This record gives sequence, C-alpha cells and structure tokens, in this order.
Amino acid sequence: MRGRIAIDKELCKGCKYCVMSCPKGVIVIEKQFNKMGYFPAHPEHPEKCTGCALCARMCPELAIEVWAESSRNKKA
Repeated sequence: MRGRIAIDKELCKGCKYCVMSCPKGVIVIEKQFNKMGYFPAHPEHPEKCTGCALCARMCPELAIEVWAESSRNKKA
C-alpha cells in the first residue's frame, strides 16, 4: 500500500511529533520558518509513505492529511 501526505506548513508549529512517529522517515523539519516563526515539518521523502497516518494522529495542530492508496485501485 502506498500513501500520500500533505502538511499545511502554516498550521505546523514544528513540534516534531510527526518526525518521531513516522516509521519510514518521510518527514523532516524545514530550515525556513513559516509565517508564525516556526520551522514546519515537510514530507522530504513522500515516495516512502505507506499511508499509515501515524504522523497525522500525532499532530496536535491537525496540520497533516494522509491518504492511503491500495494497489487494487490503480489502473494498469
């Protein structure tokens, strides 16, 4: 199963809970700060996302959305 991840960098406060919870190392913290002055999370390796959504469950700001995509739904 593959997943897609989207992180709203303006909602993110850079707590790193998503970075710590991701078993595949998809998420990193950006070096540029957002409008609120926080260093937000960023999906550095989105191709590794499995759609487990642990990151989204850990996010206290609800800044992460994850979609799981099964191989049965793909067209050949």
